[in-house]
Amino acid sequence: MSSATMVTPTGRVQAQLEYVTFRLADQWLGIPVMMVQEVLVAMRIARVPMAPDAIAGFLNLRGQIVTAVDLRKTLKLAPREPGAEIMNVVVLHEGELFAFMVDEVGDVVSVANDLVEPTPATLDARWRTACTGIVRRDRGLLLVMSVLEVLRLEQPSG
Repeated sequence: MSSATMVTPTGRVQAQLEYVTFRLADQWLGIPVMMVQEVLVAMRIARVPMAPDAIAGFLNLRGQIVTAVDLRKTLKLAPREPGAEIMNVVVLHEGELFAFMVDEVGDVVSVANDLVEPTPATLDARWRTACTGIVRRDRGLLLVMSVLEVLRLEQPSG
């Protein structure tokens, strides 16, 4: 996780976490900036036969094969409107690249470590698994997403 420190006006040193933010439907989420390789506009995706529903397929990123994951399907959200723009947040996990298909990419935000609260027990179980915490912001909640847990949601249960 990317972290930095900040000195508060009272002289206290406070750890900061940085997140790349993105939107799915009306919800803003964040991924630790150190996990994000790059952000891309929609790219041509080759479908993969017999893949889990949320695996949209593969895309070619400068000669590297990247698995495209539709986070709307992973998190059981309504499908995008036909023709809606798609952005890709490319993350590296265990040496493999994944492109998370999202609706919009926001800014990189720094959040004081102590402002990240536990994920509420009342959150849908799938979302609770995918998120490690929440941050209250002026514009609503930012859910902190776990790349590992989101990818586990798409693995067949044994």
